[in-house]
Amino acid sequence: MKANELRRAFTQFFVERGHTDVPSASLIPHDSSLLFVPAGMVPFKSYFVGEQKPPYSRAVSVQKCVRAGGKHNDLDEVGRTARHLTFFEMLGNFSFGDYFKEQAIVMAWEFVTEVLQLDTERLWITVHETDDEAARIWEEKIGVPAERIQRLDEDNWWRMADTGPNGPCSEIFWDKGPAYGADGGPAHGDEDRFIEFWNLVFMQFETDEAGVTVDLPKPSIDTGAGLERILSILQQKDSVFEIDEMARLIEAAEAVTGYKLGQNDNSDLALRVLAEHARTMTFLIADDVVPSNEDRGFVLRRIMRRAIRFAYLLGVDELVTPKLVDAVVEIMADDYPKLAETHESVRLVVSREETQFRKTLAAGSSILANHLDSAESGKPLDGEVAFLLHDTYGFPFEVTSEVAAERGFDVDRAGFDRAMEKQRAMSKDARKIERHADDSSAVAELAERHGETVFVGRDELVDVPAKVLLVTAEGDTASIFVDRSPFYAESGGQIGDTGSITTATGRAEILDTNYAAPGIHRHIARIVDGEINTGDDATLTVDTGRRDNIRRHHTATHLLHWALRNVVGDHVKQQGSLVAPDRLRFDFSHFEPLTPDQINAIEDQVNVEVLSNPATEHPEVTKTEAEEMGAIAFFGDKYGDLVRVLRAGPTLEFCGGTHVSALGDIGLIKIVSEGSVGSNLRRIEAVCGTGAIDLLRQEQRTVETIAESLQVPKGDAADGVRRKIEEVAGLHAEVQQLQGQVAASKAVGLAASAVDGVVIARVDGIARDQLKELTLAIRDHDGVDVVVLGGAPSQGGAALAAATTKESTITAGELIADGAKAIKGGGGKGDHFAMAGGKDPEGLDEALKLATVAAGL
Repeated sequence: MKANELRRAFTQFFVERGHTDVPSASLIPHDSSLLFVPAGMVPFKSYFVGEQKPPYSRAVSVQKCVRAGGKHNDLDEVGRTARHLTFFEMLGNFSFGDYFKEQAIVMAWEFVTEVLQLDTERLWITVHETDDEAARIWEEKIGVPAERIQRLDEDNWWRMADTGPNGPCSEIFWDKGPAYGADGGPAHGDEDRFIEFWNLVFMQFETDEAGVTVDLPKPSIDTGAGLERILSILQQKDSVFEIDEMARLIEAAEAVTGYKLGQNDNSDLALRVLAEHARTMTFLIADDVVPSNEDRGFVLRRIMRRAIRFAYLLGVDELVTPKLVDAVVEIMADDYPKLAETHESVRLVVSREETQFRKTLAAGSSILANHLDSAESGKPLDGEVAFLLHDTYGFPFEVTSEVAAERGFDVDRAGFDRAMEKQRAMSKDARKIERHADDSSAVAELAERHGETVFVGRDELVDVPAKVLLVTAEGDTASIFVDRSPFYAESGGQIGDTGSITTATGRAEILDTNYAAPGIHRHIARIVDGEINTGDDATLTVDTGRRDNIRRHHTATHLLHWALRNVVGDHVKQQGSLVAPDRLRFDFSHFEPLTPDQINAIEDQVNVEVLSNPATEHPEVTKTEAEEMGAIAFFGDKYGDLVRVLRAGPTLEFCGGTHVSALGDIGLIKIVSEGSVGSNLRRIEAVCGTGAIDLLRQEQRTVETIAESLQVPKGDAADGVRRKIEEVAGLHAEVQQLQGQVAASKAVGLAASAVDGVVIARVDGIARDQLKELTLAIRDHDGVDVVVLGGAPSQGGAALAAATTKESTITAGELIADGAKAIKGGGGKGDHFAMAGGKDPEGLDEALKLATVAAGL
């Protein structure tokens, strides 16, 4: 059975048993504690913890996963072992309060033995040491011999975190046979012999913050089965790199490098790394991750650079990543259609990243060579240098060690480790996340009892009746939860609404609205009169003027996205946004600044659409219908089975935000700025509606002020500024000429004071560049070999300048080296001219005395 056949067989088996086929979610999770989706259950987490009500009671999925970075940071092991992968696929069947242990075990065994046709005599089972129920089902219902059912402790207990859902799990292992190690089953045998490939998690308990564990009212099932591990068993392969799809990627790596697997250990490792990382980079970029120096982008960049580095060290001069992307798309696009849709844009991203990194690698190789050239014989290469090469230039410690060893040097491993640990500590601090202090258990109970907040803010904004369900205190503010709300909760880049809430006993100002949990609106409020209590009837009113401005900017964001892709290219992907009442911010993937012509073209296109004033449509449809319509999904947004699609002129995109009813309502759209916010990340800021009018007025007032200052008509302001600049430049040239004449005059007098060809003098009140010119002018007089001048420039501080002729036996830098310290400064290392600056003019006289000594007088 091949990979595509296994995916379909697994899905079909569970669909036939009442499960809903759920397509793989994006690799970008909706969980701030995770960089990527590392397991099949992550997209269903909100269902398991009770934050959302699942739209189905049973589900089956083949989930793409990435484990790299954070606690899964074993990237350097990939390619060196038979099992480690950064990208992998998890087969999973899930029950949300429907079936439990017996049915889950029966279905797992049926699939493993009847569909996969694995030999039952080679299957072993593990259960938790306390789980008598699971052990009994395996033995009595399934018929597994008791001697092949083993009990383990922590290895067979699953928990999402220290608190929350948890429970025992049961795993299925495959015995590869005596050739792979000692017998004794998973508990006592060799881990290379007994391979775990199926894990049944029985979520039946919940632990609170006090450590008290109680039964869950609706126990659930989470199954995780590794596709690659199952294939290695079915295809009788000892390594995941030998299974069908990976073997084809190895062949692609062989084609781009010119090496064959089995040629030597170094090239074999490189081929495995290239094949494995090809999948990871392709899938991550297809899911809108771009190489950068932060978060997900940094992990992607590390993975890409590791692959590129291995090709580089093999001596491959041509780009390898574009062809590897081609191979991944050819092999896997049938099961993951998005790969074909994003093929060209992914190719563009990897090509640019590899081109840039190859330049960096060449520089790193040169740096290492220079350090080794200057290293003292018998002493190891500095660990800080090794870390610089590792961190900045992508050289692993082993490569630096090998190159150094070829030159007869060791490398300071302890110094390298210290630098690495320092960076890890800094990264750990940077990952700390501030969280809202609401009572999460109260919110979870609220969601369980009342369900999601009914959002009515598309049709009702003023005097909306609602029931207060919960009020929690937060210092000077309170969080108010109601059954229905006109307030939009911050999401999709659109900030939350503000306004007021009134009851018979009090009134509160709503400062912000966000989600306490998926679908649960939290109204952050300041009580301005009386008190608001749970159970109160309330009246809610949104600040409509502010909402209208937000709507304009949100619809304008969609138009800008469309125009950017039109003008710049389809590789442009949204990477974040902010929609506020006074502005919009749009981050997108692109590798160079927009030109003025491109910005003008974008503005022209969006404003033509606004002037044509078509009505917008914002219907609610199923996710499948939206995808069939061709709607584009926005970065980072989470979509359920029902979604809203915005059709605004030429744009058709997923969006649950609030929007204008016709494009003419937006008003003028004006781009305010465009710039870089990271590697391959650009940001546009823009204003529209009254904000654009305010901007134009401000710029008009600026032009008028300039025109008045120059005493020219407003229309001639630019010419007036140009003429003034030319006038100032002319005056500056005259000043410089006069300064030169003064310096020449002073030079004559100071040159005449030379003693044995040496002039040392103090000249205060002239600028540093004038001090330099005067020093050089004195040196050029006959009979002068050495000049040192010191002074307190008009702009403050202290300065020393030294000049010598080519025939002088002393360098200019040596003349003022000690004097620079006297004025509490530094600099000045030239041979025939040197200059030093300092902050203490009180030390000038001492500095000149030291220069006198240095000159030999």
